[in-house]
Amino acid sequence: MPVPPGSIIVSDWHRCPDSREFFSRILHKKKRRKFGLLEAPMMPPQMNVDIVRYKVFISGKTGVGKSALAARLAGLELPKMHYETTGIETTVVFWPARLKESGRVLFFRFELWDCGESAIRRFDHMLPSCKEQVDAILFLFSFTDRGSFDDLSNQISRITEPSDRVVKLVVGTKFDLFMHTDVTESDVTHYQEVWSHPVFRVGGDVSAGLAEVAPLLNALAENLWHQDCVTASSVSISTQAALRGTDSEIIV
Repeated sequence: MPVPPGSIIVSDWHRCPDSREFFSRILHKKKRRKFGLLEAPMMPPQMNVDIVRYKVFISGKTGVGKSALAARLAGLELPKMHYETTGIETTVVFWPARLKESGRVLFFRFELWDCGESAIRRFDHMLPSCKEQVDAILFLFSFTDRGSFDDLSNQISRITEPSDRVVKLVVGTKFDLFMHTDVTESDVTHYQEVWSHPVFRVGGDVSAGLAEVAPLLNALAENLWHQDCVTASSVSISTQAALRGTDSEIIV
């Protein structure tokens, strides 16, 4: 179950003056920096900030805008022409966030995995590679493709199991093309009520900058951090129970 927005991290922190030093590390000349797989933002020694790393798989049928979403989240130039991804492409996104309770700042490193639908169908190893040690999955549909929306529940059941410990978020692309939309707001509201998956909307150019991608990146950060905290708590409880069991055996 997704956590309520703003319950764990400060949702509008990117607008606060005290965030500028941190966000400046992912910008270059007021544009987002492109990070390679081995690169990371450079922070001054007195500002030691932990980096938490997550693998995120972007799922969706051909043409919904998986590659465009990866570019948008990374602040990169959007593809001018549509082409299906022939294999697996990865994009690294860094996002600083402040924890609400402690005030601690973390750099979230999202490694976005994008794979073409044809490649997944053609090569058996593609989907398992994308799902291996994955922390979150973004399920995409297009507001201009009713079929992609109607197939959401099937898409989620095909790729995940109820027991999977992964964050699941739904993203509707091409939201700006309202003149051509095949999915209404009532459709989205009904879906959220039935499936309890929040739906995020993206579209248009990238002129809005951080403000456009903040809701989705914050949601990823918030839900992934919560998932880690729950997992750590479960491990701690299990360890304590095991130790109590050992102590009991010794006493007996």
